[in-house]
Amino acid sequence: MSSVSHPRAADRFSAMTTRDVDFPSPFLWGTATSGYQIEGGGTNTDWWRFEHAVGTTTAEPCGDACDSWHRYEEDLDIVASLGLNAYRFSVEWARIEPEQGHFSHDALEHYRDVIDACHRRSILAVVTLHHFTLPLWVADAGGFESPDIATWMGNYAHVVGDALGAHIDMACPINEPNIVALMGYLIGHFPPAATDWDRFSKVNATMRACQRTMRDALRAGPGNYPIGLSLSMHEYEAMPGAEEVLAMLIDEMEDQYLSAMDDDDFIGVQCYTKIQIGPDGLFQSTGELTEMGYLFWPQCVEYTVKKAAAATGLPVYVTENGIGTNDDTQRIRYLTEALRGVRNAQGSGVDVRGYFQWSLLDNFEWALGYGPKFGIVAVDRTTFERTAKPSAQWYAEAARARSTS
Repeated sequence: MSSVSHPRAADRFSAMTTRDVDFPSPFLWGTATSGYQIEGGGTNTDWWRFEHAVGTTTAEPCGDACDSWHRYEEDLDIVASLGLNAYRFSVEWARIEPEQGHFSHDALEHYRDVIDACHRRSILAVVTLHHFTLPLWVADAGGFESPDIATWMGNYAHVVGDALGAHIDMACPINEPNIVALMGYLIGHFPPAATDWDRFSKVNATMRACQRTMRDALRAGPGNYPIGLSLSMHEYEAMPGAEEVLAMLIDEMEDQYLSAMDDDDFIGVQCYTKIQIGPDGLFQSTGELTEMGYLFWPQCVEYTVKKAAAATGLPVYVTENGIGTNDDTQRIRYLTEALRGVRNAQGSGVDVRGYFQWSLLDNFEWALGYGPKFGIVAVDRTTFERTAKPSAQWYAEAARARSTS
């Protein structure tokens, strides 16, 4: 592993919790990615198999993605050039534990090098351990419906914590566990492509158990970095006749998670839009839409941040927020209003400590393939050349202005 030491200078951190945790002291201005969506070559995952299955609903395979497994230094140079002070990325379980009980030193060394590369550029490393994908051995043994899944994920987190914990600045054990349950077990657009409310509800309960188990495993290792849940949240609206259905959905998707994570160090809010529910399901709005088909609704940031803070009493980080669009002026309009929402929440007394734009790169957007463009940096699909969009410079200037105001 790299011999570069991790700076733990006292002026970089200040203890701001009842636990012995080193919270980053400045407001975090960051951007976010996930391993599978940018690294490429994730052949040992359930997602790779799902993309290549006969009759798959996935638009196209991930392939080499953005080749960030090899080009992470270039990615971090961009983050540093924008003056951002934090980068959220994920490590891949399928690379670290390709077979049950067999852990890859090379993969752990690679991710240690990524963290060291962050620190050399004065960028804090915010590490997610699970971002949607499972190793094939886990998927074949039942995935999130296996009675052993929490144990397996706890063991994985223990290994990652032992290897990397002294160098991690913040950690999110599971990215959007409620979306894993929703898309994989109710809507059927993620593996294992189930459409059953009872399975959806049971997997949600399992995901909460996995989050706690992984959090505790990380705490048992070196380092005293803050650990928190990153939860997908929305502003919701019920059309007439849909009030009861919406209440059930909000309870499953948000409220049970928020009430179960009171021992986390922070709550990560991930929000994009307002969801409108009618008696027969999703209601298609006639307002301005994004490339994803989402309602253009940056007001969701202020709404969800306030809800998360009130429900948990924890410090809040916006660990993901952005817009899928080919129109970069629309992206800038969206981010302008989203950051206004962050400032409004702070002004009303909410303890918001950071904002991570999704995403640094135009990357693989799961079942939708490479169509939606969430990045502030474009990636050529053939050469992998990175080209910063006007929104990248806009975000850099916005972060700089708000950091000094």
